[in-house]
Amino acid sequence: MSYHQNTDQCMADAIGPMGLDPADIDAHAPALNASRERLALAQADGSLPLLRLPARRDDIPEMRVIADAYRARFTDVVILGTGGSSLGGRALYSMADPARQDRGPRLHIVTNVDPFGFTRVMRGLNLENTGWIVISKSGGTAETLMQFLTVLPLLRRTVGDAGLARHVTLITQPGDSALRRLAAQFSLPVLDHDPNVGGRYSVLSSVGLLPTLIAGLDAEAVRKGAGETLERFFGAAHITADPPAQAAAIAVALNKKRSVSGSVMLAYSDRLGSLSRWYRQLWAESLGKDGEGTTPIYGTGPVDQHSQLQLWLDGPSDKMFTVLGGPTEPVGDALPPVESGVATLTGLDYLADRTMADLMECSRRATAETLARSGKPVRLIRFDAINEESMGAMMMHFMLETILAADLLGVDPFDQPAVEEGKVLTRRYLADLSDGPGHATGAASAALGSA
Repeated sequence: MSYHQNTDQCMADAIGPMGLDPADIDAHAPALNASRERLALAQADGSLPLLRLPARRDDIPEMRVIADAYRARFTDVVILGTGGSSLGGRALYSMADPARQDRGPRLHIVTNVDPFGFTRVMRGLNLENTGWIVISKSGGTAETLMQFLTVLPLLRRTVGDAGLARHVTLITQPGDSALRRLAAQFSLPVLDHDPNVGGRYSVLSSVGLLPTLIAGLDAEAVRKGAGETLERFFGAAHITADPPAQAAAIAVALNKKRSVSGSVMLAYSDRLGSLSRWYRQLWAESLGKDGEGTTPIYGTGPVDQHSQLQLWLDGPSDKMFTVLGGPTEPVGDALPPVESGVATLTGLDYLADRTMADLMECSRRATAETLARSGKPVRLIRFDAINEESMGAMMMHFMLETILAADLLGVDPFDQPAVEEGKVLTRRYLADLSDGPGHATGAASAALGSA
């Protein structure tokens, strides 16, 4: 295993009344076994393509051709997408250490339609040396289309219509859509997004792996790690001993028996922060239905020890905690020894002979232990190495954990019916705006007119 999960501090014998008894977890074993049988059938008959992605290799050569071309042509590559179309790719890219990121083009993963942030990215680009990946499963995501249609006239002026196909690649599902129509009009290359793989579960597809390849990372290792998690899950002799199934049972039992309504994921490495943000969407959008689900909360290592820990320790006992850790990268030399007098002058002798990595790791251990001593349920996840294989393994773990928790809660982990009203209202409000300078409809109409 490339990661290790420890749930001892979710149990009553370790933390007291907020913890669980073994029987609370074992009670979910029959339902988890039924879920595993269902998932095995879905993998075998292809009805849940997500479960076949770890073993796929046939689609990687096509992605690699595009990635190699982008790496050779461009100094910068911009990924346009929102939610599941970008969070997984960002998690994989953020995982890479800076030395590896510097070997390829700079990736800019633009997820918002804030004009300030978008303009800041655009001002740093030479469009002749910039490639674009536009991702929308439906082909009609308003935010992604607005991003692309804002850029398209600039690209046409810079590289000409004939040059667009060298600079732009689209990822969207087959069928008629706005993005497909743009692809046809300008002869843009398109990679198919499997319509049966939901956006928040798409990180193992081209959605996550094309940016990974462009960054010079190993896409096959991502899938290899995911495959190891999946294989272990299907082969586990005792379902509640398998990490994803055990975690799902604990999360649901804490929710139902201890009124835990929040799930804090605390990342102690900046390289894992984007993984937590990807997990936040996966968990929230998959489980939050029919009054069920727990609220995922993202936290950042030492930062939130100073901003949130007081609440976590002394506020409502309604949260469980997942603390992520892994090998830390040394930055610079250790501080001088005590004998030098430098640490003594500051009154911080305990920092002598220590590095920044030492402080971060000791902070992680201290926070987890303090939470557990205060009776809070704590799950520890530690990576042997932060790399493509461990990230793939962890992402498959979280996807399985989410699907299994949804089964235990009796909700569909693959739909998101409640968000549709907001999309309808957004379109209505856009239609109500006067079509003038500075308005979103004006920008969109101008871009469409140019196209």
